[in-house]
Amino acid sequence: MAYDGNSMTSRTYLDWNATAPLRPESRAAMVEALDRGGNASSLHAEGRAARSIVENARRGIAQLVGAETKNLTFTSGGSEANALALSPGWGADVLLVSAIEHPSVLAGGQFAKADNLPVDVNGSLSLTGLQVALEHVSRRGKRAMVSLMLANNEVGTIQPVKAVAELVYAAGGLLHVDAVQAAGRIPIDINDLGVDLLTLSAHKIGGPQGIGALIRRSDKLHLARPLMRGGGQERGLRAGTENIAAIAGFGAAAAAVRVNLSSEAAMMRALQERLEDSLCNAVEGAVVFGSGVPRLPNTTLVSVPGTKADTLLIALDLEGMAVSAGSACSSGKIAPSHVLAAMGVASELALGAIRVSTGYATEEKDVDRFLIAWRKCVTTLLKRQQVAA
Repeated sequence: MAYDGNSMTSRTYLDWNATAPLRPESRAAMVEALDRGGNASSLHAEGRAARSIVENARRGIAQLVGAETKNLTFTSGGSEANALALSPGWGADVLLVSAIEHPSVLAGGQFAKADNLPVDVNGSLSLTGLQVALEHVSRRGKRAMVSLMLANNEVGTIQPVKAVAELVYAAGGLLHVDAVQAAGRIPIDINDLGVDLLTLSAHKIGGPQGIGALIRRSDKLHLARPLMRGGGQERGLRAGTENIAAIAGFGAAAAAVRVNLSSEAAMMRALQERLEDSLCNAVEGAVVFGSGVPRLPNTTLVSVPGTKADTLLIALDLEGMAVSAGSACSSGKIAPSHVLAAMGVASELALGAIRVSTGYATEEKDVDRFLIAWRKCVTTLLKRQQVAA
């Protein structure tokens, strides 16, 4: 996908896991909402119109994951939704999280700390490790909350959530799933997964930045102390005037995903296969992480021994390629990936990892352009190292 801006027409955007470009449907819904104005808590006609926008969007987003409309709470994004979910106020004493979670989950939310659970070489949660941890919590007379990504944001590994749910509920615990990266790439049904709480973020599916949602599977699950208090908005779970335009954009993006998911996912899978086959053939020693297990159809994390991600990113950027070195949630810093470290990847290989992520508007020509640029940059960097040595 090439940018439309005058200075960016020759660039190719392949960093959809960081943020997806705004869908036309979402942009149109936001503009209409901005033109209408009104506060959704007001009782006059303008307020009721604003409330209608919010509730229509809430209904459509809930439908995207098979949830009941009343159980969806809007937040400022995925990180806030995770922080709202990770609270002892839901009735848990101990927080268990996988070692490859998003920083907003690893931070522990409102728990004093989070205990990390191991993953295997492909980034899949160790069910044995989870079982041991749950038994340890039970022996202490405590109740566990487990938080797990549905799909990893760096490697794309899809987690065995159903199996995790069985273990968690057998131990009397609660289960939160961060589905931010999975939405718009694979089908999601909160009831089929069997999770208590689920997080979404609009800007990963082509909606605006700054809006997300926490969804409960059942309204019988209550939060004793919400993260943001002081108003009655969102049924008391999240105070603050609703961001009408962003919510409208979120709802429109969710509606587009519901209609187009099957075709978009198939297209992304075909591009992934094209990309990864060519990567492994283009440069000797190239490694695609997580290739041995089910992954998101749009995510590829690749490394070549002897390369450094920071240097490679600069070179690719100069070639017009927008990609990343894994997660984009560390204020632009490039550091060894905690995900790859948890997977047992050697630091030298991990430091060269580049993430390529596609989306609904990516085309074959975008992948082909990247492959040409990547091979050129990797080959040049390796030659320079050989000369320096």
